[in-house]
Amino acid sequence: MAREERDPTSAVLTSLEPGQRIPFGGDRVAVVPDELARDFRAGDRLIVVQSTGDLLRVPAEVSVRVGRVVDEAAGAFSALSELDDEAISAFYEEFARRLEDDRVFGPISEANRSDVDDARRRGRSTTRLELSEKMRLDMVSSLRMWRDVDIGRDRPVDEVRHETWRVEERRSPLGVVGFVFEGRPNVFADATGVLRTGNTVVFRIGSDALGTARAIMEHAVRPSLAASGLPTGSVGFIDEADRAAGYSLFSDVRLGLAVARGSGAAVELLGAVARQSGVPASLHGTGGAWIMVRDSVSSERLRSQIEASLDRKVCNTANVVVCIPGSSVRDVVAAADAAARRRGHESAIVHVRAGDRPTNDLVDGDSRWVTHDDEDFLAVEWEWDDRPELSVISVVDLDEAIELFDRWSPRFVVAILSDEEADLEHVYRSTEAPFVGDGFTRWVDGQYALGRPELGLSNWQNGRLFGRGGILSGDGVFAVRHVARHSDPSQRR
Repeated sequence: MAREERDPTSAVLTSLEPGQRIPFGGDRVAVVPDELARDFRAGDRLIVVQSTGDLLRVPAEVSVRVGRVVDEAAGAFSALSELDDEAISAFYEEFARRLEDDRVFGPISEANRSDVDDARRRGRSTTRLELSEKMRLDMVSSLRMWRDVDIGRDRPVDEVRHETWRVEERRSPLGVVGFVFEGRPNVFADATGVLRTGNTVVFRIGSDALGTARAIMEHAVRPSLAASGLPTGSVGFIDEADRAAGYSLFSDVRLGLAVARGSGAAVELLGAVARQSGVPASLHGTGGAWIMVRDSVSSERLRSQIEASLDRKVCNTANVVVCIPGSSVRDVVAAADAAARRRGHESAIVHVRAGDRPTNDLVDGDSRWVTHDDEDFLAVEWEWDDRPELSVISVVDLDEAIELFDRWSPRFVVAILSDEEADLEHVYRSTEAPFVGDGFTRWVDGQYALGRPELGLSNWQNGRLFGRGGILSGDGVFAVRHVARHSDPSQRR
């Protein structure tokens, strides 16, 4: 490792050696692999993830490009405070109108088709990537929700009056919000919600959707910013396929908040980079809903709720079904098969624990069944496009179901299908989950459930969230400031 010798307090890392030992976490050591040592150049940054020992290289040119986008967003944040709320409302209407216009949406749709075709050729999932007509309409609806919502910026929320002075508590914009997400075009509409409360946003999208993102920026976002008079940097886009762009963004201390959406491992890594850099993080990764089924629930209700929870693969899709004695595993499988047929397949893929698989009237070798010797398969979130896939397990009682949920689940969504009201309350009090219900699991969505477009959904895998729920929305991105007003110039403590 070459170092500047003149001033040890300003030593700069300029190279790495294969096998070089890098301390992390206070008492552990990571070893530099050959590829990293070969690629590292003077000017590059090395991020050592203190929780895992991951060694992340950020090329110098990537740092520069990301820094420029954040520069613009920081400048736009200051400029935005001088504009009125009507200008922000105009941006949302303009953005929505452009997405509705077939002439504008044409090149966006074409770019998305190209991204989808390319992803399929590479064997990638396209469930969240395809910009369908429904997704388009949902984006328009989200934008108009933000146009009409009565939130405003920098509003007083409380006041404490003293004899000769008073203190005003105000909800104030937070700053620049960094946003990294995988191939989900609809997130553009959701995440611009942070502008409603006076923040600016910087996006980085996964390489699968890069063409779609470029088209949305070119044909909808930038023209809408210009038409409404908002600063260009209010919505920044990092046009960079290298994952290092995400690491560079989330380690930028100018961010007021770092938001990540995507697969569990990638989101956890991004969150670790943000936290050790002193940047607050809101992570929206691993999902996978659990459904507990009591014997009291009717076959008709069970089948309906299971099927409705498997209509498509997203984070709040049913992933594990726990059957309590008397409830029908066969009905669960029948519902999953019905969901599969809706998507053009004869049957779902069902993962079961050895000994749990029902055998009556089922043919050995049925391709739907995957048997596991241990319970750890309950921790897997099954990824599927068209053929639904889920785990089914039988337990002794509701308490065992709750114990399994808290041990193996991502602590995200849990439903209890039962005719006993007390069961819902028991599950609510006994599980670690921000979302608890007594029906289908796909209700967990900010726009569907609360009428507020969401930035993402958080689980409680790493503990309960301080001061907020699992739904992060644009109106939840704020700081609290205090203003004192004095009428007695002689006041002192």
